[in-house]
Amino acid sequence: MTQTQENSEGFTVQHKIYDSLFIAVFGKDSERSKRWRLELYNALNNTNYTDPDALMLNTLDNVLFIKMHNDVSFLVDSQMTLFEHQRTTNQNMPLRGFFYFSQLYHKFLINAEEQLTSSTLIKIPNPNYVVFYNGDTIRDEDYELKLSDAFMQEDKSGRYEWTARVLNINKDYNLPLQKKCKSLYDYIQFTSRIKQNRDNGMQTEKAVDEAIEWASEQNLLEGYIREQKAEVKMTLLTEFNEELSIKGWLRDGIIQGKQEKAIEAARNFYANKVPIEVIAKSLKMPEEEVRKIVSEPAPEHL
Repeated sequence: MTQTQENSEGFTVQHKIYDSLFIAVFGKDSERSKRWRLELYNALNNTNYTDPDALMLNTLDNVLFIKMHNDVSFLVDSQMTLFEHQRTTNQNMPLRGFFYFSQLYHKFLINAEEQLTSSTLIKIPNPNYVVFYNGDTIRDEDYELKLSDAFMQEDKSGRYEWTARVLNINKDYNLPLQKKCKSLYDYIQFTSRIKQNRDNGMQTEKAVDEAIEWASEQNLLEGYIREQKAEVKMTLLTEFNEELSIKGWLRDGIIQGKQEKAIEAARNFYANKVPIEVIAKSLKMPEEEVRKIVSEPAPEHL
């Protein structure tokens, strides 16, 4: 997929929108990706399926969705699995999963409205929602995020719940899972190499280049990284750029919030007859800035 955009000189350019490396490895329709997907599924569920085509892949807005078909009994083992990869912590994953699965179930059912008005119970695949996390924040190996944590009022009934299972796939975590799934192990070794390079002071592009050369020599992911060197590099640089953008937005939001609170505090102090020099010292602001703030009318809130 490509995205059209004008550059600063007015020429139209096209930028390829790359999936995350995790999806590039486990979420494609190639024979190799199918095998890796099946290997990961078996490792997670302690199953021994051998047919990669038993996992029918579909995507929903860059979300990896795997629907399991069981030739023996679909009512017992039929399962709808959603894999997501996160480089940053996100407490909203249960809510995201809740939205995703509602769409996936709607897509799964044919003539949903007619079926839902029937008195016959509709059978649907069991949900299986797994988030793979390899960010820098220290987290447990295997934990759950609950939708109920987002409720405005605490609900102890347990009647309304949706969970996201989060697996930490940093280098030294979930080692039994890595041992059972060679493709996941290779993915973790490669991404950890990049992280190590960056921690050692390498610029991101150099860190990625070195890791690609190292992974190619090690034949990680059956040579996929060596064969798709250019696309792997572009995918990773896109990921890191997006990560920096998100961090920038968060940082700017925090700064903006602090500024707004400081302005509000200055006006409150001034309204209570606090001298300007005392306000400036308390809020660590120049006196000229405080004078400007208190001289301007406060914004009206509708």
